[in-house]
Amino acid sequence: MAADKVIAGGLPSSPFDTLLLRIRALRATAAVSALGVFAVRIGAAGFAYGAQVLMARMMGGGEYGIFATVWVWIAILGHSATFGLSQGACRFLPADQATGRLDSVRGFLLGGALASFGGGVALSLAGLAVALLQGGLLAGPYGTPILVAALVVPLFAFQDYLEGVARSQGWPLLAIAPPYLLRQALIMAAMVVAVLSGAPAEAWVAIACTLAATGLAAAVQAGLLLARLRRHLPAGPRQYRWRFWLAACLPIAAGDLAASAFGFVDVVILGFLAAPEAVGLYFAATRIQQFVAFVHYAASATTAQRLAASRARGDGAGLGHLVRMQARWTFLATAAVGLGILAVAPLLLGLFGEGFRASLPVLAILVGGSVAASLFGPAEDVLTMLGGERLCAGITLAMLVLAAALCFVLVPWLGGAGAALAVALATTLRGLVLALGARRLHGLSTPVVGFAQRSAAR
Repeated sequence: MAADKVIAGGLPSSPFDTLLLRIRALRATAAVSALGVFAVRIGAAGFAYGAQVLMARMMGGGEYGIFATVWVWIAILGHSATFGLSQGACRFLPADQATGRLDSVRGFLLGGALASFGGGVALSLAGLAVALLQGGLLAGPYGTPILVAALVVPLFAFQDYLEGVARSQGWPLLAIAPPYLLRQALIMAAMVVAVLSGAPAEAWVAIACTLAATGLAAAVQAGLLLARLRRHLPAGPRQYRWRFWLAACLPIAAGDLAASAFGFVDVVILGFLAAPEAVGLYFAATRIQQFVAFVHYAASATTAQRLAASRARGDGAGLGHLVRMQARWTFLATAAVGLGILAVAPLLLGLFGEGFRASLPVLAILVGGSVAASLFGPAEDVLTMLGGERLCAGITLAMLVLAAALCFVLVPWLGGAGAALAVALATTLRGLVLALGARRLHGLSTPVVGFAQRSAAR
């Protein structure tokens, strides 16, 4: 029965009843989508975890530490190379579709794809230039892995853009299954085949397997996404609004770069201050902690684009409800998953090999930081999707500097636990400051508990 005609019991609805029914339908849709995304990410994390265990056991602590360091740089450069267009897709495409600007939609789709791949090529070349100027880096144990990684970055950036486009259309499984499920499974399978075929169990082989897996997974995702877009988007002219897009996307890119670096700054600094074996121990803990972080990702993947669409339609009530719902359920799920992970952490760490259980304190601190940050709700999504990307980027950059400074102070004193403590403190403070920014700009209260909503969302 239509929500605007009948409510439960067959009685005619008032405007309030209609709004209530729509909110309930939205809640059910978002919850199902988030659960589907979370299930896929958990499956992907299972493959990723299996791949990391496999590589750690085959390569040993030293080679595994080299692989972990190079992979971190692939992720940082790959996420940054989209110039913020991946996140921008979730902001601009739903809004343009809601207002009928299909020429702009078509222009963004093609232009963003070309710009993301080209940005990946440019950053790879820039990275190689830095490595050459450094002198001995390419001649040491990191040399061959870095050269292979330069080929991975453009493909990684292209697939990151594809993920953003799929999310913008409300297709979360198509967004995340190829990069996080298919790619991880292919990396693991390729590594096994390579070693069984006689290749050495070294970091450069693992990066080469990552190259092959990323290329194949990106090709599959691009094909599926293009076919689906053709069914939903009619052919027609393209409009390229680069000045308008980049005015928002470049600050988003700066924020993405800071956020990516924020997620890996501890590993990078450990790479400078500690032996590869210590980096490997720490990286193993972060691979398990990612199960907790996936809760926020699942909620964001299914809700962020809805924020932009609600604002474009002028639906202030729906917008406020989305924010409150995402905040509440993300915190509860993050806390539950965090406790579950800590309960089985000794077993999960032990699978990496002898001595990896020593990373249990590191894992506990990282999980605690994720749970504490989730108390402040989806402030980052609010700022990125509704306007405030410059403030979001500035806050994230400031917290990145704080995290790096704390790492340099605490790592020599506490080792890996110091790096984890630095990141946990900076992550929690970032959540608080982003929440204050979202309330100041949009009148939306994002924390689970705390300050009240200042005014109706503008």
